[in-house]
Amino acid sequence: MTLDVPIRRLGDLRSRTAEMVRYLDRLVSVETPSEDLAACRAGADVVGAVGEEIMGDQAEPVEVDGRVHLRWSWPAGPDRPTIGLIGHYDTVWPMGTLDRWPFTLDQTAGTATGPGCFDMKAGIVQLFHAIAALPDRAGLEVLLTCDEELGSPTSQELVRELARRAAAALILEPSAGGALKTSRKGIGRYRFDVHGRAAHAGLEPENGRNALTVLGKLLLDVGAMARPDVGTTVTPTLAAGGTASNVVPAHAWLQVDVRVAVEGEAERVDDQMRGLAPGMPDVTLALTGGPNRPPMPATSSAALFARATAAAAVLGVGPLAGVAVGGGSDGNFTAAAGCPTLDGLGAVGAGAHAEGEYVVIAGMPERAALVTELIQDIRGGR
Repeated sequence: MTLDVPIRRLGDLRSRTAEMVRYLDRLVSVETPSEDLAACRAGADVVGAVGEEIMGDQAEPVEVDGRVHLRWSWPAGPDRPTIGLIGHYDTVWPMGTLDRWPFTLDQTAGTATGPGCFDMKAGIVQLFHAIAALPDRAGLEVLLTCDEELGSPTSQELVRELARRAAAALILEPSAGGALKTSRKGIGRYRFDVHGRAAHAGLEPENGRNALTVLGKLLLDVGAMARPDVGTTVTPTLAAGGTASNVVPAHAWLQVDVRVAVEGEAERVDDQMRGLAPGMPDVTLALTGGPNRPPMPATSSAALFARATAAAAVLGVGPLAGVAVGGGSDGNFTAAAGCPTLDGLGAVGAGAHAEGEYVVIAGMPERAALVTELIQDIRGGR
């Protein structure tokens, strides 16, 4: 196949930019907060319909514990390896966000904004168009989940199953300032619950067991587990306790976010978390949570990043950059399963999880074309 074929495909995708924006508007305008099962179910219907309109094939709904994930698959042939394309349609934005922040285009800046547009509904639109641009789809499997923002509790086994049979996993999470994500930290999430004993703070405080006092020591102990020299962060993120200003608090709780860059650190932190004690008689300490996602090392993406760099050069949309990031994705699971993984192939823009997140519209056809050419290259030729 001549090298002008990718250029023609890029030109065709660029001619569909307005269509991509319309579909992005459609996806952003249906709210899909992770915690709202009914909203996610309604969102699944819209995402499935959009996928069918663009690609011409119906999604297979996969329901797990009341959550609807979407899968498209085309059987692999003898010369068509399985390639997984993974994303999520849930967002961090609560219902009603659209009322004050609707999907909006800025024609002057060439951007689109709205809750979830960057993370990662633009990536879904790009994914569907990338597949539609292929001469055939044999061996492709698309998985779009609705609980990634929660740590993928019901979908991670679907992700792992796909990774075990795939030659490559392409993750349509948003880019990092245009850079692809070549490594990610692993993630742990913990909650401590301290149970003491209430008493009147003025009449007999000595009869109480102050859960907040124990929590204060926990904050220091947890913070000491960090090892910035190897990329390990241990961050208390939420805490509360007590019932009234004149009552010795009988209960307090703490949530902790853990990020690790290297193997073994998650286990070290987990062991130390589980070794903590209240340090006060008649007080109990309950710990829930643990490691959620393993690290995605740079070695898992190196070969695919080289392929993507070559594909970008052919298309004239390079040079590409790769970056290590602290956030996690389902790419952590695919890499841990031994599947070569490249992440951040979705939208170009900024502001994930932040008010005002936006997508660079011109990047949508370019990144869709990049995914198309990367798939062709993995198959052994454009």
